[in-house]
Amino acid sequence: MSKTKISNRTRIIAGCGMLSAAAIVLQYLEIPIPFIPSFIKLDFSDLPELIGAFAYGPIAGVVITFVKNVIHLAVSQSGYIGELSNFILGAVFSGVAGLIYRRNKTMKGALVGGIVGAVCMAAVSFPSNLFIVYPFYYNFMPKEAVLGAYQAIVPSMKSIEQSLLVFNVPFTLIKGIFCVVISMLIYKPLSPILHGKNR
Repeated sequence: MSKTKISNRTRIIAGCGMLSAAAIVLQYLEIPIPFIPSFIKLDFSDLPELIGAFAYGPIAGVVITFVKNVIHLAVSQSGYIGELSNFILGAVFSGVAGLIYRRNKTMKGALVGGIVGAVCMAAVSFPSNLFIVYPFYYNFMPKEAVLGAYQAIVPSMKSIEQSLLVFNVPFTLIKGIFCVVISMLIYKPLSPILHGKNR
């Protein structure tokens, strides 16, 4: 293996490590959102994954997502189900965005990739919550109580499925779009550092 390939591999590993560390920190910074059930909180830990996918490819984005959630298992308050769901959604987001950007490495390609990734993540959040996350939570909080948390905000909610479509899916989409917007603002200044061209 040539010195150039070894250098590139080392740079990618170091970059992924740095972005994983940033994702871990951001995962702890959860922000409660008014008018949304208290168990749904906003964090921007998907942002480093998205940047990693743009800088190093879709696999790197998925690896950063995996590392973040594996480390977060040590302080899990969801019986590891929350981390599994976060990994699934983050992998979809960064993976799709990275695949599209790899085919069109322009600002437009990054924007399109990020938006499509956010839409895919929001779409996957519905079955992920419905079939993985919430059934686990029902062991500790009755389904009726979970639905009641949504009905306290919008009394017309008739089912968990409707609540997920009205609250969780749009919330996930908006969170993804926020990450895309922020990445558009910071990726260019970060790019030389991530690609080892800051000297």
